[in-house]
Amino acid sequence: MDFYVLPGSEERARLKFACQLAETAYLAGERVFVYFDESQELERFDELLWSFADRSFVPHEIYVDSQQWQDTAVLLGCGLQPQQPYDVLVNLSSAIPASAHHASRIAELIDTDDARRRAGRGRFRQYREQGLTPATHTVAGDELP
Repeated sequence: MDFYVLPGSEERARLKFACQLAETAYLAGERVFVYFDESQELERFDELLWSFADRSFVPHEIYVDSQQWQDTAVLLGCGLQPQQPYDVLVNLSSAIPASAHHASRIAELIDTDDARRRAGRGRFRQYREQGLTPATHTVAGDELP
């Protein structure tokens, strides 16, 4: 489990970093689920995932059911969640998704936005209370896509 602490509070930078995480996992052959609180944020991420970098191509779909992973490695969700094991959860929501225990790895993104930072601290505590040891990675501005 990894907490990535990003500089600034710009939503686009946060979403682009999530795109980079999803791409890295996709290129490693892993099944990825990216989870959101709101459908509007999911839609912005969906568009950005097609174009966030010049040479990137990350095929993805909105999650409907687990059968999609047979053809598409990256699935996006808001509400509906997988109920079977998968490789990577990129959590862009304010809470720990119910499906988190199905993920082999979890990536949490925290930036300087007050509400997102408070929610991130709460999730960090919850993971520790569950006996997990989150690792924290401070991301420098020049490491952002």
